[in-house]
Amino acid sequence: MDSFTLICTASLLAAGLYWFVCILGSAEVKGKRAVQLSGGSIDKEKVQDNYKQYWSFFRRPKEIETADKVPAFVDTFYNLVTDIYEWGWGQSFHFSPSIPGKSHREATRIHEEMAVDLLGVKPGARILDAGCGVGGPMRAIAAHSGANVVGITINEYQVNRARMHNKKAGLDSLCEVVCGNFLQMPFADNSFDGAYSIEATCHAPKLEEVYKEIYRVIKPGSLYVSYEWVTTELYQHEDPEHVEIIHGIERGDALPGLRSYKDIAEVARQVGFEVVKEKDLAKPPSNPWWTRLKMGRIAYWRNHILVTILAWLGIAPKGTVDVHEMLFVTADYLSQGGEKGIFTPMHMILCRKPEE
Repeated sequence: MDSFTLICTASLLAAGLYWFVCILGSAEVKGKRAVQLSGGSIDKEKVQDNYKQYWSFFRRPKEIETADKVPAFVDTFYNLVTDIYEWGWGQSFHFSPSIPGKSHREATRIHEEMAVDLLGVKPGARILDAGCGVGGPMRAIAAHSGANVVGITINEYQVNRARMHNKKAGLDSLCEVVCGNFLQMPFADNSFDGAYSIEATCHAPKLEEVYKEIYRVIKPGSLYVSYEWVTTELYQHEDPEHVEIIHGIERGDALPGLRSYKDIAEVARQVGFEVVKEKDLAKPPSNPWWTRLKMGRIAYWRNHILVTILAWLGIAPKGTVDVHEMLFVTADYLSQGGEKGIFTPMHMILCRKPEE
C-alpha cells in the first residue's frame, strides 16, 4: 500500500471515528455527546465503586424499604444513569404510547401535554413537577400551557442539567428547579395550583408518603395527575417468569418494589384525595409503548461499542460500560413486561384535593 492510499485510509478512519464519537448522539435530542458521558455528581474515579454500591442495596432489601435510605439509593442511581439516558433516550425519562405517523419525540410531547391538560390550569398558574429529572416534561408542559412549573428532583446533577436546558430553551422564566426529596418538600402548604408526576413516584418506598406531601402543597380544589409504574391484573405472583420480569425491572430502575394497579386509588383516598379518573393509558386502542425499546436494539449495540471504546481510552469513567449493560438488560425486562401485559408504566390517576 503506497503512502497516498495509507494517508487516505487513515483520514477516512479518523473522520469516521470523529463522527461516531463526537457527532453521533441521541437519535432525537442531542443534549449530551458521547464524549461527555460522566457519573453525574460522582467523581470519575468513583463511578465503578458507586455502581457496586447501587447493587449492594439489593443485597440488603430492607434498607430500600425505609424513607431514610431511599434518597441515597435513588440519588446514586440517577448519578449513574442520567447522562446515558439523556444521550441515548432524550431529555424526557419516561415512556409514551407510540402514535402512527408521529416520531417518538412527538409522541412523548403529546403524552406530557395530556398531563397538564387534565389539570385544567390557566397560563400563569403555579404547578409542581414531582420528580422532574432533567426537565423534559417540564419544558413541554410550560411551553404548552403557559403555567409556571416548579420541579423537584433528589439529584443535584439533574438540577444543573435541567437549569441549563431551561435557559437554552428560553423557558427559564417559566421553569424553576429545586434539589430536594419529594417525601419532604421545601414548599409551603397550599402553595400550588396543581401538580403532576410522570413515572417518578415509583421510587417512593411508600406511595402514601409522597401522595401525602403532594396533597399538602397543592391548594384545595386543585388537581393532581400521576402516571404510575404498576403490575396489572394479568400479573400472577405465583408465576416464576412473571416474578423474574418484575424483579428485573425493579433492580434496573431503582425501585423499592412495584405496586399493583389496585393499590393506587386506594392510597390516594387514604391521604384525602378524591379520585376523579383512573385509566391504564397503555391499553388498546393505544399502540405499544415498548416498541421503541425493541427498535433500539441495534442502537444499543452501536452505543455499547462506543461506550466500551471511550472507557478503554479513559474518556468515559470506568463503570460506564457496566451501567450501560445494566440498562440494556432492564430494557429487555421492560419489553417482556409490556408484551405479556403484566406491567404498565402509565397507569394514570387524576385526583382532586377537596375544597375546605
